[in-house]
Amino acid sequence: MKLNGAFHANWVFVPGYDQGNRPNGTWPATTLLTTAQWNSGENMNYDVAAAVVAPQGGKSLTDVVGGQGVAFNQPRGRQTFAFGYPAGGPYDGSRLVYCSGRTFDDYLSSRDQGLSCGMTGGASGGPWFLDFSESTGGGLLNSVNSFKYNFASYWMFGPYFGPEAEAVYNTAQNAALT
Repeated sequence: MKLNGAFHANWVFVPGYDQGNRPNGTWPATTLLTTAQWNSGENMNYDVAAAVVAPQGGKSLTDVVGGQGVAFNQPRGRQTFAFGYPAGGPYDGSRLVYCSGRTFDDYLSSRDQGLSCGMTGGASGGPWFLDFSESTGGGLLNSVNSFKYNFASYWMFGPYFGPEAEAVYNTAQNAALT
């Protein structure tokens, strides 16, 4: 939502979008939020953002499409499922892909968590879930696809959801109530 010093403008969320069809509507953002560390210097350890969307027809987004739980300050090294729509070869951005495994600490240049994952560019922002149920599709959001090292395409990294991520979430929840 913010890159190279500027927030995106005219941001909308279109859940269920498929080849021009918008079965669950178009949800314009009223507020875009990120951590102070990403806002001031795009620090990869804090690559977390939230969009607050306006109600449509008297209903909230979660009334229409549901939602997932979220977890902060969890132990590292847990079993995780990461999802995304990678667009770099061999993918074309048209289908949902996932990776799963136990996370590990990035020992190279960040405090992020890593996951063995071959997703390519375009998957950024995709959710990482703890306690994910393959039968129900439910889980607890605990990170997002953030970056890869050029020399290690088999690893994906995502920020640790600590107090800073929790503050963004709480600010978004409060903004949605006003």
